[in-house]
Amino acid sequence: MKQKINVGPADALVVVDMQNDFMPGGSLAVPKGNEVVPIINRIARCVPNLIITEDWHPAWHSSFASAQLNKQPFEKIMLSYGEQMLWPDHCVQGTKGAELHAALSLPHAQLIIRKGYRWNVDSYSAFAEADGTPTGLTGYLRERGIKQLFFVGLATDFCVAWSALDARKTGFGAVVIEDACRAIDLDGSLARAWESMTELRVGRIHSSAILG
Repeated sequence: MKQKINVGPADALVVVDMQNDFMPGGSLAVPKGNEVVPIINRIARCVPNLIITEDWHPAWHSSFASAQLNKQPFEKIMLSYGEQMLWPDHCVQGTKGAELHAALSLPHAQLIIRKGYRWNVDSYSAFAEADGTPTGLTGYLRERGIKQLFFVGLATDFCVAWSALDARKTGFGAVVIEDACRAIDLDGSLARAWESMTELRVGRIHSSAILG
């Protein structure tokens, strides 16, 4: 029998970076990223607590290849906090590319966590920026009495994985709903992400397991 999960008041759905620039045609498109929109909408109706994350970069962010001399997207450099992948300009504050996909239906979202808004620090995780600065999500969840997080969105091997890993490191249950995510998969990054998540006991389920 396939696993079935009844969600309750101690559970939350984290919808990761479902923004236009990550959709087909966007500046940092995740292949087939738009396909998860109806799946996320269905799951969201079943989960009482809903959190959204957004990349929210200033122009000339240090993670943009365009901000680094003679560098191209997907090259790596060293910044003050360690190795940094360089990206095409994406999710610049106040632009159409930073907006959530228009077909998302998340009217009961209770919190939006914006990441990467400091020009010199990138951020993949919903819990902390790349230099370790907390976003405040840990305290929010604890004060709300939320114990377990379900993750959906983009991209599986970057912001979804980093968020799920940090959830486990901070003492929360973490489950990735695999068919409600899509990956970039740069040079095997998806396999590495799942290996790391498996090591920290991040769950991995299909959306059909969520009852509602």
